[in-house]
Amino acid sequence: MRRGWRDVSTGRSSDAVAEGAAEVVDGVVDGVVADAVTAELFRHRFVALARQMGDMLQRMGLSTNVKERLDFSCALLDAEGRLVVNAPHIPVHLGALGLCVRRVAETVEMGPGDVVITNHPGWGGSHLPDVTLITPVFAAGRRLGYVANRAHHAELGGSRPGSMPPAATCLAEEGVVIAPQHLVRADRADWRSIERLLLSGPYPSRAVTENLADLRAALAANRRGAEQLVALAGQHGAEVVLAQMRDLHALAAREARRALHALGALGSASHRATEHLDDGSPLAVEITVGDGRCRFDFTGSAPVHPGNLNATPAIVRSAVLYILRLLLDRPLPLNEGLMEPVELVIPEGILNPHFPDDPKLAPAVVGGNVETSQRLVDTLLKALGLAACSQGTMNNFLFGAAGFGYYETICGGAGAGPGFAGASAVHTHMTNTRITDPEVLELRYPVVLERFEIRRGSGGQGAHRGGDGARRVLRFTAPVAASFLTQHRTVAPYGVAGGGDGECGRQRVVRRDGRVEELGSIAQTDLEAGDRVVIETPGGGGWGRAESS
Repeated sequence: MRRGWRDVSTGRSSDAVAEGAAEVVDGVVDGVVADAVTAELFRHRFVALARQMGDMLQRMGLSTNVKERLDFSCALLDAEGRLVVNAPHIPVHLGALGLCVRRVAETVEMGPGDVVITNHPGWGGSHLPDVTLITPVFAAGRRLGYVANRAHHAELGGSRPGSMPPAATCLAEEGVVIAPQHLVRADRADWRSIERLLLSGPYPSRAVTENLADLRAALAANRRGAEQLVALAGQHGAEVVLAQMRDLHALAAREARRALHALGALGSASHRATEHLDDGSPLAVEITVGDGRCRFDFTGSAPVHPGNLNATPAIVRSAVLYILRLLLDRPLPLNEGLMEPVELVIPEGILNPHFPDDPKLAPAVVGGNVETSQRLVDTLLKALGLAACSQGTMNNFLFGAAGFGYYETICGGAGAGPGFAGASAVHTHMTNTRITDPEVLELRYPVVLERFEIRRGSGGQGAHRGGDGARRVLRFTAPVAASFLTQHRTVAPYGVAGGGDGECGRQRVVRRDGRVEELGSIAQTDLEAGDRVVIETPGGGGWGRAESS
């Protein structure tokens, strides 16, 4: 789709220019010179800014989670706090950042030289290990936008090492809660207050030095992004930069409407689906499409979860934004213009719990970000019939002891689709992290990686097979507390159009004396030296009936 500008001096449209030759003719948008080439260049400049933020965060980070696994996301937002572009980081982070920035901006005044920190799910956060830094960017006294990053801290307190306790029933049990507050005010950082906060509460962090180092890296990343945005304004003018942000938002909105028109032309205006978490909790959606608009109604989803699988509207928004991006047939960054033609209906419950001020009364959410988000994508894909179900889980595995916590997510099978097979042993949908290199894992932690391989045959059968899951075997050399947050251990990843389901995942402990203990989807156990953990991740569903031989 071409950009629809018109040159006010010649009256020629962008279409006429594009069809005429490689001539570039300036147009005018809100009084600012712009053209198709300029717009494309600015889009790449904005993305490069976010990438540079990510590079800075990785280089300066101390934790394995940031430096090795790249469990962080960086983004640029406009002056209204709407997502402009992202680096290719983690969808569940990125889709939520706009809502987080806007809610925080309503609560905390942010001026030049300020940086605000939070991890609170009630302000657009995801779960407590994901700590967000927000920096407003000003030029000549005018706010150009915001830069923000969200990084997962593998240890931030909580009742179990790794800060993702499987048995948590309230927010206080999951770690240190950081309500929106200034980390930096007028270029003066208050590290002592943050350190005191990390050491406070019933379950303080076990790795404060590492937390502070990663926060310094996150702060440096935001500063790099702010410097780059100010430099762009200095080179091209603030009005040009602001206009290009508005224009990209408008382009994303047009592309979303076009995709929704195409979806509506395929047939039914209403698409429904229900998926169930492994414990039976339903996730329901009705997607109504018409006239280039779309309504996502999650009525029928479970009430507030008694455990930690509660999500937030920010997470729901991330999943919907991700699905809308899948509908486009052209490369665009995740931009909140995609949400312009969308209405969300999220009743109070597992996807929209209430958060009282007292963390002891607030619901637990740590599994909602990692697992419920994936199962939401399962549900949305099922409703639209875009692809078979992928592994639908991040296979979160954590272990730790006094002084450290370790966290990893494990790859699995991708779902097949019309005309393609699913990939094997990959991360899918809402996550996009690496796994720690074996050398780093074994050097830093009391563990030996004995096997890490594709779980052959675990993908669903079909005209196009689902991808296979993975098998990971770890032997421990010292006592640790281990935690598992997973899904699709009892509910199989579905196939589509006659394709077979993918195999469920499983996890078990093989004690050093040979005893085998099978573990559920959400479990915790204490390990001794010589114990092994065996994790088998789900395969993806197949697409279409396999031809009989």
